[in-house]
Amino acid sequence: MGGISRRGMLGGAAAIVAPWPGLTSAVRADTRDSVTIGWPSDVPSWDPNERFTPDAQSLFKMVYDQPLDQDAQLKLVPKLITKWELAADGRTLSGEMRDDVTFHDGSKMTSADLKWTFFDRIKAGHKVDTANVWKRVTTFDTPTPASFVMHFDSPFATSPNWLGFLGSYVVPKDYMEKVGVDGFLAKPIGSGPFKIVDYQLNTRVVLERNEAYWGPKPRLRRVVIEIIKDPSARVAAIQSGAVDLVVNVPVREVTRLGAIPGLTGQLTPITRVILLQCRNDLGFADENVRLAASHAIDKVALSKAFYAGAAVPLSVPATPGSPGFVADYTFAYDPELSKQLLAKSGFSLDKPAKLKMATFNGQFPSDYDIARAIVQMWKKVGIDAELEVVEYAKYFELNRGAKLPEVTLYTFDNATGDPEIYSGYLLNPKLPFSAWKGMDIGQKVIDLFTVADNAKRIAGYRDLAKEAVETGASIPLLQSVQTSVRKKDLSYTAFGNGWVLPQDMEWS
Repeated sequence: MGGISRRGMLGGAAAIVAPWPGLTSAVRADTRDSVTIGWPSDVPSWDPNERFTPDAQSLFKMVYDQPLDQDAQLKLVPKLITKWELAADGRTLSGEMRDDVTFHDGSKMTSADLKWTFFDRIKAGHKVDTANVWKRVTTFDTPTPASFVMHFDSPFATSPNWLGFLGSYVVPKDYMEKVGVDGFLAKPIGSGPFKIVDYQLNTRVVLERNEAYWGPKPRLRRVVIEIIKDPSARVAAIQSGAVDLVVNVPVREVTRLGAIPGLTGQLTPITRVILLQCRNDLGFADENVRLAASHAIDKVALSKAFYAGAAVPLSVPATPGSPGFVADYTFAYDPELSKQLLAKSGFSLDKPAKLKMATFNGQFPSDYDIARAIVQMWKKVGIDAELEVVEYAKYFELNRGAKLPEVTLYTFDNATGDPEIYSGYLLNPKLPFSAWKGMDIGQKVIDLFTVADNAKRIAGYRDLAKEAVETGASIPLLQSVQTSVRKKDLSYTAFGNGWVLPQDMEWS
């Protein structure tokens, strides 16, 4: 992270806002032009191309802009790009950009910045997750400062989706070349509606409105993000008035806090899937064990116990209404079948299959409680799972290093709804997002990545999703629900992908 993590490195704003546990009404004098948000995790880095971390997207979107955007109903809409066209063979994407966008240092954005972000940085060997998505780009033409043509080495049907998805934030070419990546991390600039004025690692982000923003100006002048990892601490912060809005608190607290005068709670089903990330080796090398683990989980009971029934049980890794969802398919809850499958491999209640399971604790609502409940369900059929808690940031390191245990409770974000970014990224052994490395399923995924015919592609992913579930390569559980509690007179747009954006907030 370099110098960015040092207290007050971006200027004198550290004196403006005290640490959240000690916030007072005097410090937080309410002028109705600021908001303080309790957020569960920090960004992995202020380089927005570096890591595909779903919960960081709201923070990135405050500071950076993407070529395309999504509205609250998740329809793809223009942003920095005003027009785009994907060729019928899926091998060329062309488009036109706005010509009135400036970065926070006042420099003008052009197609050269787009090329730098999605091509030059990758070719230069920068360690960014965008390299995994955009490595198919063979050439990137910029005929004019406001136009571009991307050429791919194979059909890339989801390329427009990716221009508005994880990591696809345009960064300034000239500035980054001048100061280097470390210099950029020490003083990051984007073209978004807010500027960073103070950042304290794992503690706080202070933003101020970008008065030169090319788009609609935010109504709020200042935004303070308090990084509060513990869900009970987030509950205490909103109840005491130290913050104005919190997310990802237990459902029971949403109900309780929502009954307090001046507060309101909200449950929003979003495009994230709660699932078990499975390895194809260790204790899960045996298909019977994987399928026994899957059949033993009562998803309806999990939804009722931890989400008041609001989280939809899933049989495939896709949310209802998305193209890859298979509405007429159900994977049965059948603990007796689990026992039979385990018996085939020599396991029983007296001689249980042993494995390890990882989970977060407070990253998404009721995560640790769900993991403990699953462990108990497994124990009843003959699976003895040792539960361990991992930090959210640590998960990505472990997954990339193939060091996760047999199974990990996780939420997988897919704001686009496209099945390639559900089953495809979850099960492609060539990508760092998948814990599953088996080539039986993996090769079918790799082949689907190059299908240009959309109807054929979607049908292929639906078949793949069922096959993955029926072989235990994927264990989907529930459609994720975002929980939030806020002060009643603060309004904001609830996005179907879980974005919480202060540029859309206002006080009444």
